[in-house]
Amino acid sequence: MLKKIRKALLEKRDNPYPNLEDTPLYPKNDELLEILFAEELTNVSGNFIYCENGMDFIENILQLADKFNWRKIYCWEPELQQLLSEYEFPFYQTDKDFELAEVGITLCEALIARNGSVMVSNENAAGRRLSIFPHHHIVIARTGQLVLDLKDAFKLIKNKYADQLPSMISTITGPSRTADIEKTLVLGAHGPKELFVFLIDDFS
Repeated sequence: MLKKIRKALLEKRDNPYPNLEDTPLYPKNDELLEILFAEELTNVSGNFIYCENGMDFIENILQLADKFNWRKIYCWEPELQQLLSEYEFPFYQTDKDFELAEVGITLCEALIARNGSVMVSNENAAGRRLSIFPHHHIVIARTGQLVLDLKDAFKLIKNKYADQLPSMISTITGPSRTADIEKTLVLGAHGPKELFVFLIDDFS
């Protein structure tokens, strides 16, 4: 066998794929980024909600709170706290009784349309905990944070933080999941079992 391998290595052959490195990894995308992201997020069991403004967002989150009977809703982002307070939406501003948290509301760094992923970092006020511990994770994003590929998301990060990059940058693709147990898919195994992404058009 080793002789055959050695002989094959010594034989010079033309590269059967000479232009492979110049070939795009993904086919060209002609869809609107909002539509592509919504499709891909839905494919990984996430939930996408488009909102025209803050009022639209509040109406949608009130419906979710009623549907899931949420009581322990946590939000540590000052600008989100201001938005929620403006419409008198109840939430916890501190980590009091955090072990009972049902919902975490956070910002994000970017939405990656190609695979329906959310890029987060520890530089936001939510830190590392709020997107991981509660059973339901709600992400609030602006339309300007929606990009096509992972490289575009890293470009946003680089432009925002320059040389002071966050110590933790991660991507979330749908709810937490595992198939380690008898190859049966289980959602919410190591983190949130529900992911909701709100894309707000005029949120600032």
